[in-house]
Amino acid sequence: QVQLVESGGDSVQSGGSLRLSCTASGNALNYFCMGWFRQAPGKEREGVSCIHPSGDGIVYVDSVKGRFAISRDNPKNTLYLQMTNLQPEDTAMYYCAADLTLGCQQSSVHYWGQGTQVTVSS
Repeated sequence: QVQLVESGGDSVQSGGSLRLSCTASGNALNYFCMGWFRQAPGKEREGVSCIHPSGDGIVYVDSVKGRFAISRDNPKNTLYLQMTNLQPEDTAMYYCAADLTLGCQQSSVHYWGQGTQVTVSS
């Protein structure tokens, strides 16, 4: 069973930065696509960014391109999301996901973390 634990969520002001981390159990994660999703109150969960096991293939939702950067450290079983120039519309619960398609489709996710809250004030 794969377990994912997120950290790094916080409350920041508009224009601020945060780095989210997701530590995973199990070496098999080195072979999985992984990603970050988010869900704001009253909205559906959306894929933010996903990354191929090798790190070569990456996708981003249009709203975060140029501001967020996903990366992974396979020996450490850790996934990261560096977020810069945060805006109030980025406020959401952020979830780590593993074993999914690179297209970042929520329906393809096999493993979810519990989430970490990001709140951006104007």
